[in-house]
Amino acid sequence: MRIRPFRLLVMLLLVLVSTPAHANKENKDKYSDAIKVFRDAGQSAWFFTRSYGYAVFPTIGKGGIGIGGAHGSGRVYADGAHVGDTKMTQVTVGFQFGGQAYSQIVFFEDKRAFDEFTSGNFEFGAQATAVAITAGASAQATTVGTGASASATPHDARTAGEFQHGMAVFTVAKGGLMYEATVGGQKFSYKALK
Repeated sequence: MRIRPFRLLVMLLLVLVSTPAHANKENKDKYSDAIKVFRDAGQSAWFFTRSYGYAVFPTIGKGGIGIGGAHGSGRVYADGAHVGDTKMTQVTVGFQFGGQAYSQIVFFEDKRAFDEFTSGNFEFGAQATAVAITAGASAQATTVGTGASASATPHDARTAGEFQHGMAVFTVAKGGLMYEATVGGQKFSYKALK
């Protein structure tokens, strides 16, 4: 039996991204836990007090064999209040094999950057960078794929980052292993709370 790469990719993404339905308290806890990881992780903590707002994704699942993709759901905060929900989708093309799960946070330096992100459909190009929070060393990663394959406790993490075009992006690898040299970008949708 021959498994086609596209079908294998779809199955891999479904396994990485699918989670059972959680009660509101558990759902709130996964966001609180992800925010705590970034608050406790080196220099990313600095951004919480100097940003207009942020979008946090507790888990983004990523996988690929030649053609890859990633997807995750998150929340958008302004002045510490949950103001909307967001989804991230990524498609990549190039040498890649494996699967990975990671958390991501996007900080907005000011209202202009916040408004740009929440305008409906926002996209990071392939040239955008994220700081991968890893144990032992800081690493640069692009939105085409975080190169971090493992991360220790957030307490051990070291980071270095700054705003670029009003936004700063940090990621923490949660598990998995992915080899890649790809081209792609991240696309975000936004829905305000009513």
